[in-house]
Amino acid sequence: MSFSATVDLGRIDAVIFDTDGVITDTARVHAAAWKQVFDPFLREHAERSGERFRPFGTGEDYLRHVDGKSRRDGVEDFLRSRGVTPAPETVTALAARKDAAFLAEIRRNGVAAFPSTVEVVRELRLRGVRTAAVSASRNCARVLHTAAVDHLFDIRVDGVEAARLGLAGKPDPALFLRAAGELGVAPERTAVVEDSLAGVRAGRRGGFGLVIGVARHGPRDALRAAGADVVVGDLAELRLGGRRSGPLAPHL
Repeated sequence: MSFSATVDLGRIDAVIFDTDGVITDTARVHAAAWKQVFDPFLREHAERSGERFRPFGTGEDYLRHVDGKSRRDGVEDFLRSRGVTPAPETVTALAARKDAAFLAEIRRNGVAAFPSTVEVVRELRLRGVRTAAVSASRNCARVLHTAAVDHLFDIRVDGVEAARLGLAGKPDPALFLRAAGELGVAPERTAVVEDSLAGVRAGRRGGFGLVIGVARHGPRDALRAAGADVVVGDLAELRLGGRRSGPLAPHL
C-alpha cells in the first residue's frame, strides 16, 4: 500500500470525522437531491426573468455552495450565487423538498460506508483515540445506523443538536468545538477529517491540531487553500504512527 501522509497519534487524542463523503458514500446522494430540487426552481426563474437557464452543477456548485452546510444555508448561499435573494418561505420549501428527495434515495438504495474509513476508525479506537461523527444534516443518525457504523463513534454532533443548541453551521467551527468538548479533548489535541471546503475552513478556524482534507473526486488544491494540513484522495493513504497501543475501545 502507498501512503501519502503520516498522522502522529502521539499528538492527537481524538479524531472528528465529517459524515457525508468521509464516513459514508452519501455526498453524491446529497448532490443529486439538490439538483432534483434546484433545477425546476432555476428553470422557472429563467422563464420568468428571461435569463438563460443554468442547471445546478453537482460538481462545482455543490462543493462551493452547499457541501457541508445546513440545508437552509445551502439554499441561501447557492441561490445568492445565481443572483437570487430567496424569500424565507422559499428557503423553507426548497430545504424540505431536498430532505424528502435525500431520504427517498437512501430508502431505495441504502447507505454504504467507505471501507478505508471504517478501517482507520477501528485502528484509532484500538490505539485509544476517541472518535466522533459530525454532520450539519439532521439525518446523520439515520445515515450512520443504516450504514451500520454508528457504534464506531463515541459521540455524534449533528443538525438536530445544532438546532437544539443554536450552533452556527460550517464554516463556523461550532459543531467541531462541541464535539471536542463532548469528547473531553482540547481542539489542539484533536484532528478533523473533512471533504468539504466549508468543513476544512471550520477546522482551521477552530484551532484544531490537524485538519485532514479528503478529495475523492475533486482537485486537492482547493482543500489545501481552505486550510487543510494534509490532503488525501482516500483515508487508505494515511499511516497512523506515534501511538503503538491504547485501551481497547468498546463496540469495535
